[in-house]
Amino acid sequence: MAPLPAHRVQQLKHFQCVGIDFAGAFSVTQIRRRGAKSSKAYLCIFECFTTKARPCDDSSRISDCGTNFQGAFRQVKKFVQSAAEREKIDWDFNPPSAPHFGGLWEAGVKSVKTHLRRVVGSQILTFEELNTILVQIEAVLNSRPLCPLSSDPNDLTALTPGHFLTLAPLTCLPEPNLEHVKLNRLSRWQLLQRMHQSFWDRWHREYLHTLQQRSKWHKPQTDLSRGTLFLIKNDQVPPLQWNLGRVEDIHPGADGVIRVATVKTNGGSFRRPVVKLCPLPS
Repeated sequence: MAPLPAHRVQQLKHFQCVGIDFAGAFSVTQIRRRGAKSSKAYLCIFECFTTKARPCDDSSRISDCGTNFQGAFRQVKKFVQSAAEREKIDWDFNPPSAPHFGGLWEAGVKSVKTHLRRVVGSQILTFEELNTILVQIEAVLNSRPLCPLSSDPNDLTALTPGHFLTLAPLTCLPEPNLEHVKLNRLSRWQLLQRMHQSFWDRWHREYLHTLQQRSKWHKPQTDLSRGTLFLIKNDQVPPLQWNLGRVEDIHPGADGVIRVATVKTNGGSFRRPVVKLCPLPS
């Protein structure tokens, strides 16, 4: 594999260097009334190279070479030439037919677009409703744990992209579970909360799965050790809530393989199978 781009390993301010891509189209209306015409809306995703946060000083923009992005760059140069030079805005384009060059932000597009299409379904939202659900999805994606905040065995917190934006973990008010309520009984606000919960349910399982993926190995190995911070798989947690715990003890089987561990959480210590523990990168 090629080395990471220089912007990925430099100490930069958040959103100083970003990858950009569009997702869509989504059908929206300007007002809810009978016979209202729908139009297309597109989601523009900005992926921070430094913090991996998703929605100034010197800034850099990287995208594919689509005509929409090239046109946007020309407009920036045309209308704000002096400002662009003063702010030192630079825009780099990937070569044609090379989406793998933008794997960082393409992964962001996949996280949003795939599940959003499934949870919205055939519903046509207004522009304000679509904006509301996208802001909630943005909070979900930026709440994901990246790595432990410290090596203290009593510290059960993890660093998230939200820490770089708000200096604190992202939280939300508790909402009633609407998964089992029929759609025709929901108000418009409840419908948006239902979509929010459905998106969380689909996406957080996918995120936990990526943490458990392992490359091919030829010798026995384990990521389990006392004091390691793990995400604990639980399909019943509400949005923006992550079950975190540190390994207190490991329990090898008769063959020496570790399949069970005692995990310390905020609610106490529990024994859990290793397949339910997702290690955070250290």
